[in-house]
Amino acid sequence: MNAINTLRILGTRGVPAAHGGFETFAEFLSLYLVAKGWRVVVYCQDEGTGPVCTDTWQGVERVHIPVAQEGPKGTVVFDWKATAHAAQHQDLCLTLGYNTAVFCALLRLKGIPNLINMDGIEWSRAKWGTVAKTWFWLNDWAGSWLGNHLVADHPQIKLHLQSRVAGSKITTIPYGADAVTSAPLEPVQALGLEPGRFLTVIARAEPENSLLEIVQGFSAKPRGMQLVVLGNYQDSNAYHRAVKAAASAEVRFVGAIYDKTVVQALRFHSAAYVHGHQVGGTNPSLVEALGAGNAVVAHDNRFNRWVAGEGAMYFNGAEGFARCMDELLANPAKLDTLRQHGHKRFEEAFTWPDVLAQYEALLTRYLPNRK
Repeated sequence: MNAINTLRILGTRGVPAAHGGFETFAEFLSLYLVAKGWRVVVYCQDEGTGPVCTDTWQGVERVHIPVAQEGPKGTVVFDWKATAHAAQHQDLCLTLGYNTAVFCALLRLKGIPNLINMDGIEWSRAKWGTVAKTWFWLNDWAGSWLGNHLVADHPQIKLHLQSRVAGSKITTIPYGADAVTSAPLEPVQALGLEPGRFLTVIARAEPENSLLEIVQGFSAKPRGMQLVVLGNYQDSNAYHRAVKAAASAEVRFVGAIYDKTVVQALRFHSAAYVHGHQVGGTNPSLVEALGAGNAVVAHDNRFNRWVAGEGAMYFNGAEGFARCMDELLANPAKLDTLRQHGHKRFEEAFTWPDVLAQYEALLTRYLPNRK
């Protein structure tokens, strides 16, 4: 009888998910594989000091690695310690993200198969300084070379990676999301919102996410509905101040909301979801919006166009967004058309069962000692 299939997942802060898209993906993948009879080990970053310890969560083995450093430094230290721990075994590894891909050289030297999800083109983001951009660029190359196989979450990411390695070394598998077919009204009403009479924006308050253009375009004239902006806005940040200063009385800044039930309710009961991300691959927020049946108004770029397809209206700049608002509010039937197209696009490409089955098939090919 064959030994049980084992996978070690590196590159996230751990499960259950409490942070970004990679943690959510790691949670879904690990639970899916455990249900299929796999042994899954996930490395988890803990704050503080102390020994490495292990426990089990819903059948998933967790290796807890305490790290005293905070912020990006702590992440780098954690990634190194997790990679060194994984290198003591001969199990298949899946590394999520390439920000510390240079460490994967240790796995390669030990002959341990390692697949790397290369995420977006991080070094191209405007928010990073020269040192960070250089670090990410070097690790983009390192991950491309050191991974036994690469996963791109978007065809345009695969195209980028093909400037480094052969296309045969890259498999495109997008992120998934849950279909949201109902949601409670209470979280929406608690915020003083009327179902169907508001739009939602969920994004970090950074220039590359078009928050200023969205708020300016929406605030160009009275809309008769509200724009609900989720995220942390601090008066000490010049960009945050500019976004808030551009807002009309119909724009609501409700802060950062991490409760999944509340976020799903906001999406489900909104007239449309606004997605201003200008860079990246398959953005989890956009996929989740399609899964919630949202009509989508998205920044016009090659990444968003592939994800949402005909399930979105597209804009460039504040004036472009204002025109989208004018058209949608003058023609409510357009919202229904967008919802139908978005639902169709979600069902054909982004359901979790389909995405996770693609990952299992790919991972199975790289299990050690397989012919």
